[in-house]
This record gives sequence, structure tokens and C-alpha cells, in this order.
Amino acid sequence: MTAEGSIFVQAVALGLDPAWRRLPPAERAADAQAFLDAEDRTSADGVRTLTYSSIGLERGVDLLLLRLAPELDLLEGAGARLARSGLGRWLSVRDSLLGRIAASQYVTKATDQERSVLDGVPKRYLIVYPFTKSTDWYLLSREARQGVMNEHMRVGHGYPTVRQLLAYSFGLDDGDFLVAYDTDDLAVFGELVRELRGTESRRSTVNDRPILIGIRHDLAGFVDLLDGSST
Repeated sequence: MTAEGSIFVQAVALGLDPAWRRLPPAERAADAQAFLDAEDRTSADGVRTLTYSSIGLERGVDLLLLRLAPELDLLEGAGARLARSGLGRWLSVRDSLLGRIAASQYVTKATDQERSVLDGVPKRYLIVYPFTKSTDWYLLSREARQGVMNEHMRVGHGYPTVRQLLAYSFGLDDGDFLVAYDTDDLAVFGELVRELRGTESRRSTVNDRPILIGIRHDLAGFVDLLDGSST
């Protein structure tokens, strides 16, 4: 049974078969249009998709999608529709992360900074990765964990131009969390990460890889970038 108000989140990293670029221009154009039409239908179904280019940035990854939906079934439908539609037939899933947005144990109310892509205009860059904590972390008392998280959140709030989205992956994926940041300034994000590495919470980190990064484009802009027909 789906919890009331749930939002499921999926980050999907897709790689393009290089053979697609060698197709005749008319075939590429038809594939691109079918791909865009499929995503229009996905949007009409109630799935919000943010698209990012990873061309030349991530090994084997060209397109990074961040999808949000009220039901997991809608994410399945979106993936199936994309896989059979034009350009989508030439894309392979290189990585996929799943999570569900739920109330935090450590904050009474999420700030605008912590709601990230749920509100407002998406920023230029997206960074997303899985995150797993140690067994020892979960065996700590609630009070001890709260103290550690208070320090972690204090550091994060010192970088207000970096926004975070945290989704819980327990029972849905291999990791504990799906973590996404968006920002217009990667240098500032790097400083945030470096400072967080020096906090107590780092002791409990088991895994925070792979890190995926993309540059914000709408889907039509991504297709233009991929095909190069407008440049």
C-alpha cells in the first residue's frame, strides 16, 4: 500500500549506442521526435522528469534523468515507454537509483534548501549518488545520532546556494539513501563536500559511489546537443 503523499524518486543514467550517430539524418530526426513524444506522454501521466547531459563527463553515460512520481508503477511505465520509443531504443541503462521522499527523523520541517528540485527552478548542475551508513550508526541512540546530524546540517546550511534532495532507499535499492544536489556553482559544492568530510558523520559512511553529474538541459536541448543538427 502506498503511503499518502509519497513521492518516488529515480535517477537514471543512460548511455547512447554510438551507432545511432551514424544513421541518416532523417532517421535520427524521426527517432528524436518519437523520443520527445514519449516523454510528453510520461509527463501527462504525472511523472516529473528533469533532464541533464553527461556527454563527455561520465564514462558510458550521455543522459541523466531525475524522475519524480507518486507511484512506483508510473516510473516503470516511463522507463518502458522510453525504451521502445525512437532514440530510446538506442539507450542503455548504465545506472539506476531509487528512493522515496519521507519526513526526516532529524528535522521538524524541511527548509527550501533541503527540498531542492521539489520547489523552484532547477539549477545548472545536478550531482546524484547512493549513500549507505554503517550498522554501528543505526545502533547508536536517537540522541547521539541527532547530535551528529545537527553538525552535518549546520555545515550544509552554510552553503545556501547548494540545494539537497534526500530520498530513502530502504527496501527499494541497495543503498540506504538517494542523495541529489543541485547548484549553479560546482566550486562551492566542492567546498561543501570537503567540509562535510571533516565532520563526525563521515565516520559512519560505508558507500557514497558512484557519483553522477549532469548539466541541465530540457530534453529537446539535449537532443540538439547530441545530434548537432542545430550547431
